[in-house]
Amino acid sequence: MTAHATTIVAIKRNGEVALAGDGQVTVGDTVLKHRAVKIRRAHGGRVLAGFAGAVADALTLFDRFEMQLERSAGDLRKAAVELAKDWRTDRYLRRLEAQLILANPDTLLLVTGEGEIIEPDDDVLAVGSGGNYALSAAKALLANTDMQAGDIARAAMEIAASICIYTNNQISLECLQGSEEPLSEGESRVQ
Repeated sequence: MTAHATTIVAIKRNGEVALAGDGQVTVGDTVLKHRAVKIRRAHGGRVLAGFAGAVADALTLFDRFEMQLERSAGDLRKAAVELAKDWRTDRYLRRLEAQLILANPDTLLLVTGEGEIIEPDDDVLAVGSGGNYALSAAKALLANTDMQAGDIARAAMEIAASICIYTNNQISLECLQGSEEPLSEGESRVQ
């Protein structure tokens, strides 16, 4: 049976970064869980991570990422490079099937098991079963509205949930803004 477990979208705009994820976990044609949380905070809440793929694999990689982040004193790029190196060279990690979106207000990265570290040109990333739907919606909203990052992420996830059968509307949202205190779930700053 193939597990379809995730849609994650990340938006960076005007010094704010937002990650949103759905809550559905599906195995085959059965929904097993509706409110899974696939977004995590790291490094004292100053870094966000969203994951797609096998849950145990993703959590293992997130733990490794947190260790690398601490070793690099919070340098997101350096921690991502070290994680990708570990992922490619460690026999155990090489078998893990997941993707991570890593973000702070300055940087947005996709890290994969193939050793890829990708920083998008247009400040938006998405992964998972409904990733292409969320990505399309987010790009359109970025190009045609003045919405804040958190609002775009939530709207993109709602659109993906209305199209993708492996994505539901139980959305987790985490936002960070510049050097200010992290935003709580669902909170947006009005500028």
